[in-house]
Amino acid sequence: MTVRTTPDLSSKDPDWWRQAVVYQVYPRSFADADGDGLGDIRGVTARLSHLAALGVDALWLSPFYPSELADGGYDVADHRDVDPRLGTLDDFDAMAAEAHRLGLKVIVDLVPNHTSHQHVWFQEALRAGPGSAARDRYVFRDGRGTHGALPPTDWQSVFGGSAWRRVPDGQWYLHLFAPQQPDLNWDNEEIRADFRTTLRFWSDRGVDGFRVDVAHALAKDLSEPLRDLGATEVGEATLADLPPGSHPFYDRDEVHEIYRDWRAVLDDYRPPRTAVAEAWVQGARRALYARPDELGQAFNFEYLQTPWDATALRQVITDSLDTAAMAGASATWVLSNHDVVRHASRLLLPPGTDDNAWLLSGGHAPAVDPVAGLRRARAATLLMLALPGSSYVYQGEELGLPEVADLPVEVLQDPVWEQTGRVRKGRDGCRVPLPWTRTGPSYGFGAGAAWLPQPESFASYAVEAQDGVEGSTLELYRTALRLRRKLLQGEGLAWADEALPGVLHFARHEGWRCVTNLSDEPVAVPAGEVLLTSGPLEGGLLGPDTTVWLGG
Repeated sequence: MTVRTTPDLSSKDPDWWRQAVVYQVYPRSFADADGDGLGDIRGVTARLSHLAALGVDALWLSPFYPSELADGGYDVADHRDVDPRLGTLDDFDAMAAEAHRLGLKVIVDLVPNHTSHQHVWFQEALRAGPGSAARDRYVFRDGRGTHGALPPTDWQSVFGGSAWRRVPDGQWYLHLFAPQQPDLNWDNEEIRADFRTTLRFWSDRGVDGFRVDVAHALAKDLSEPLRDLGATEVGEATLADLPPGSHPFYDRDEVHEIYRDWRAVLDDYRPPRTAVAEAWVQGARRALYARPDELGQAFNFEYLQTPWDATALRQVITDSLDTAAMAGASATWVLSNHDVVRHASRLLLPPGTDDNAWLLSGGHAPAVDPVAGLRRARAATLLMLALPGSSYVYQGEELGLPEVADLPVEVLQDPVWEQTGRVRKGRDGCRVPLPWTRTGPSYGFGAGAAWLPQPESFASYAVEAQDGVEGSTLELYRTALRLRRKLLQGEGLAWADEALPGVLHFARHEGWRCVTNLSDEPVAVPAGEVLLTSGPLEGGLLGPDTTVWLGG
């Protein structure tokens, strides 16, 4: 076996990812170096010192590939290039080199389920016509009904409506997401070979790992006749309604052959390249993607979706650790990302609140107290960072940013808004560009206005406003990550038997303990040295929505 070596990697430890803190960068909203209102690769490079000072281990770069932004960059026109609006491959190389110099790993988003409709392959498929080799790279089918005027199946798009779009010659193509995102046919060996090339292309440029988008959707049952899923006005049969591995396009058993093939490529490097699956599947099924001979790790979305409740959180933490151990992987924890309402707002919404209805109300029904929301978010952060495994931090959460729920509809960019007939407001509220300074047309994001408007309140959340300020959320993150690096050993925890109702209390190792009060009343702080708190102790008591780390 030929072993490839990339110079200047920040660490040769092959297991660096098992308990890493990974910072997600949404490039278009992170930093704008050229002043056009859109974040770019040189902007990321210029702000890498912020991540190094924060104390994270790696940055995960959301899509930066050529794209018309039909889905925020996840409609990829070329998987091996940089969008000209964001920079060049030379800019990417410079960013990766600077990250490694600062001791940071680089993880990039990989989007293997679909391409952009602007991809040269799809344009070739449209020209080539039915039955061609070019069309076999995608999922084209004849329609049903008179003259093929009906979609081949009743499958529904994640973004609303039919998952099929008709082309002028009468055939239909599959798009599980936006119509501008035609699904690839992973039964085609040419597709598999091309993505091996893509894995090597970025690995050879020094990339340390990959986040795999929609990892559970690649393998599809395309045998004829295609199966309907019983779509109705309220949806279609879901994974939970069908025997494991039998859904026609989600979480099929055959998908694991693809990732075992990828693992052979990733292990061809020293240290081996890492990977994490975005797989929206539960428990034991999710563990399959995280096996050592596949991707190695999988996102744990059950944790993100769990309400602020001690009993529910204890159960999901226990189950998540068991699931990870089953796979021989480490657990993953995440509170926010580019697809969900920021947790400084979300965690304060009453149980059962519909996030979309709340967004449509402009964040007013119900209103969220930003002070109370930040207090709960800080407590949730210290809880997450104390758990065994990898923590994924979304840009801006270290500043305590809330969701920008009141964006006017005329500025919305997320295709979900139009795809759903302006019923779902979409994800723009968590993608508003970051504030770096207290003043300026975009609070230091760039020289001019940002591509999404920032509220005036962002001035008080800016890096400049929090840097070196005792008690600020930014300094809390810095202190927590510094302490975590010193304290972290092993990958287990032990729940305390004496925890009060509404309180989570667990020990890690050598006396390091984490106590979170999710109840409505202050509780006594257990004996031990107070290492860090998410908020002030009240007369020696741990107040509601507060976490403390204790030493032995």
